[in-house]
Amino acid sequence: MAAPVQKDQEVDLKVESLAYGGNGVARLDGYVVFVRRGLPGDTVRARITKVKRNHAEALAVEVLEPGPERVEAPCKHYPACGGCRFQDLAYESQLAQKHSQVREALVRLGGIPEPPLEEILPAVEVFHYRNKLEYSFASTPSGPALGFHKAGRWDELVEVEQCWLTTDLGNAIRDAVRDWAREEGLEAYDQAEGGGYLRHLVVREGRNTGQAMVQLVTADGEKFDRDYLIETLQRFPEVKSIYWSINDSPAEVTNLPAVLLWGEDAIEEELRGLRFRVRPNAFLQTNTAMAEKLYGLAGEMAGLTGKETVWDLYCGIGTIGLTLASKALTVWGIEASEESVACALENADLNGVSNAAFFAGTVADAVEELRDRGGEPDVVVVDPPRAGLAGKALRRLGRIGAPRIVYVSCNPTTLAGDLKILREEWGYELLRAKPVDMFPHTPHVECVTLLERRADPS
Repeated sequence: MAAPVQKDQEVDLKVESLAYGGNGVARLDGYVVFVRRGLPGDTVRARITKVKRNHAEALAVEVLEPGPERVEAPCKHYPACGGCRFQDLAYESQLAQKHSQVREALVRLGGIPEPPLEEILPAVEVFHYRNKLEYSFASTPSGPALGFHKAGRWDELVEVEQCWLTTDLGNAIRDAVRDWAREEGLEAYDQAEGGGYLRHLVVREGRNTGQAMVQLVTADGEKFDRDYLIETLQRFPEVKSIYWSINDSPAEVTNLPAVLLWGEDAIEEELRGLRFRVRPNAFLQTNTAMAEKLYGLAGEMAGLTGKETVWDLYCGIGTIGLTLASKALTVWGIEASEESVACALENADLNGVSNAAFFAGTVADAVEELRDRGGEPDVVVVDPPRAGLAGKALRRLGRIGAPRIVYVSCNPTTLAGDLKILREEWGYELLRAKPVDMFPHTPHVECVTLLERRADPS
């Protein structure tokens, strides 16, 4: 049966809900159309951008009748800026949609008809919640500007005057670096042509400590006055570290070797009463207040009594493992990033935690060695990247057979697939699932889950 629409055709659609990833879901005689910028309840005129046998993709070019949950977005850059997707959707509706998406993933992909899904935990702060932002440089008639990619584009940027996801300090640091770049007469890097110099600016804040780190990323060569950059940033007493990285590849990345230009080699953040040292490439949840809530949930589900051996897989700088250590017998962490492992070991010393050890390696390759070294785990905490547990890591985790797994996920679709395999092949049952809204106004949702292994997994 042929699709009822063609590319570039404009059609009127009623948006029913949001799909995971943020596009609205509409139907034409049962044929699904995913509508970017379409919100639940909207009637929109949409231009078809892609046609497939089972569905089409479209862009809402006009809102004919707004849905009841549509609100006025406060940011002047919305919706051109790709940093936020849902500033024009009421926050309660955002929560409801994310909760629904987690449920749908567990039912449809996880094969769990009635998942033990709890109410979603709302964000402490709906705006100004991020402790890290990565800006890109772009050329303008006034000189270099800093901003974010336009929604759906890699080759165009929106110059940002005020970002609602960062703090007043974060906005001020960005503007100071922009003014410095213009005064120095430096050129922004051109991704399409491969010319120019300034590439990215990364600003990290310790939200509970008031400390900030700034990382400048450029093309090859030192073409700036480092002393003047340092002087510019020293206007902010919160800035404790200034780094510089070179990216001589076409890839748009900031996770690079970094040279300390001035200050401390790390800033500190405080989470659940512990201090954590953070360097440029170390992973830390970007919403500090909600990270504390997330780790609290993980500890609650771990159900520790002081006698357990805990594995913290994908441990980052040790945040989850160290917050659990006071209630565990031992904690063993694995992380691929050597820089993050160095931070985790340092953080254990910083907090006087003597029953936690951290090792560099991939989870898939390291878990069996860890069992030989640390013994059988009673509880395994996993916090994998968006791709979820890789096949080998999942199989080896299942084979080890820990009585309890706390799975912290940032992607409900990969979570659901992993839970299905853990249930069907390794005898684990899902006992709790708690969605957590770490990132308001974006499609992303975290979920903390508790799995227990049946006594007789056969």
